[in-house]
Amino acid sequence: MNKTLILVVEDDRPIRNLIITTLKTHDYKYLAAENGSSAILEASSHHPDIVLLDLGLPDMEGVEVIKKIRTWSNMPIIVISARSEDTDKIEALDAGADDYITKPFSVEELLARIRVTQRRLAITQTGEQQETSVFKNGELEIDYSAGCAYLKGEELHLTPIEYKLLCLLSRNVGKVLTHTFITQQIWGQCSENDIASLRVFMATLRKKLEPEKNGVQYIQTHIGIGYRMIRIESNSLAR
Repeated sequence: MNKTLILVVEDDRPIRNLIITTLKTHDYKYLAAENGSSAILEASSHHPDIVLLDLGLPDMEGVEVIKKIRTWSNMPIIVISARSEDTDKIEALDAGADDYITKPFSVEELLARIRVTQRRLAITQTGEQQETSVFKNGELEIDYSAGCAYLKGEELHLTPIEYKLLCLLSRNVGKVLTHTFITQQIWGQCSENDIASLRVFMATLRKKLEPEKNGVQYIQTHIGIGYRMIRIESNSLAR
């Protein structure tokens, strides 16, 4: 039995049953809630490892559930919603969601997102991302204490902003970070000019991280939303 406990928050019974059946088939432990109030109660009582959350709940908006949980826990929250507008995704991610899946979704996509979240949980729990540690992802290495980054053993020559961006992404590997969140973390504010500057810095950073046209991709762009650092599997480097 998989030790990961997942809370499923979904008022649509067929979709809830589909998710639960998928989790049972893959040996995940699960809890279920049909509304926001029950979700908050289950989350506070059982402390699940991951929350799968619908936004359109009968008693409150899913974003409110995210905000309430974030007042006392950093448990990963994956939103599963039919709302596909960028504004909805940004609102949920800025409220504290870790990921966003749009309905209709495939079982394979759901399981893949859960696995990514599990890996990020494992990294956090083993303390690999503490300030004094060395972060490793594929052939990328960041020595936080020394303030240096390396690719394939060669030091990357980064500007201060590029290095700050790289550290921010690495500390949130696997998680989508919105433009607003990134610019507030880097510059302490968010304006159209800051977002335009962010795109320029991300472009130069990616050229240094991904110098080969068909090489390993470390940073994924979510158009209109933000960026995510991808966790590189060891087998992808062997291709």
